[in-house]
Amino acid sequence: MKHSSSRAFFAYWDKKRGTARAPDRADIDPAAVRELLGDIFVLSCEPNLGFPFRVAGTRVCALTGRDLKDASFAALFTETSRREIEEITTIVADETLGAIAGLTATREDGSKAYLELLLLPFNARPHTPVSVTGVLAPFDDECGTLSAFTLTSWRYLHQPEKLLPRAIRKLQVARGLMVYEGLR
Repeated sequence: MKHSSSRAFFAYWDKKRGTARAPDRADIDPAAVRELLGDIFVLSCEPNLGFPFRVAGTRVCALTGRDLKDASFAALFTETSRREIEEITTIVADETLGAIAGLTATREDGSKAYLELLLLPFNARPHTPVSVTGVLAPFDDECGTLSAFTLTSWRYLHQPEKLLPRAIRKLQVARGLMVYEGLR
C-alpha cells in the first residue's frame, strides 16, 4: 500500500478483525477513523446493480463531482476495467479477502490522475446485507473532477491458509436456508 489513507484504514480494519477473517460492520467506529472518512466508502454487494454505494466520503464524492449514494461503483470504470473490478469486488465479498489496486482516471483537462483503491470485506452475518468497505484516494491533492477510472494493477492482501470454493462459501452463508445434499 502506497497511500497513507489506505495504510491507516487497513491497520484499523486489521486490528478490529482480530483473528477473524473480517470484522463485523458494527465493529467499525467512524469516530476512530475520523480523519480518513473523506476517503472511505461502503458498497452494497449487489452485482446486478453494479455494487451501489451505501455511503461515500466527501472526498470520494468530490473526485466524481457528484453525490454517490446509490450510484453504481462499477459504472465509474471504463468498459475495459468494469468486468474486472466487478470480479475483484465479488471475490472480496465472497472469499473475505482484501484487495488493493492502482487506478488511473481522466481529469477534466484530459490529463491522467493516479489513485489507490483499497477494498476490504465485512464479516457476513445471517439476515444482514453483505457489504464491502474501502478507500479511494488520489496521490495528488488537486485532482478536480475525475472520470473514466481504469484499473492498472491489483492484488489480494492476505491469502488465508485455506480458501473455500465460492460455491461452498455461498452455501455456508445462505441466509435462513438449510441445504441437505443427497436427500430426496
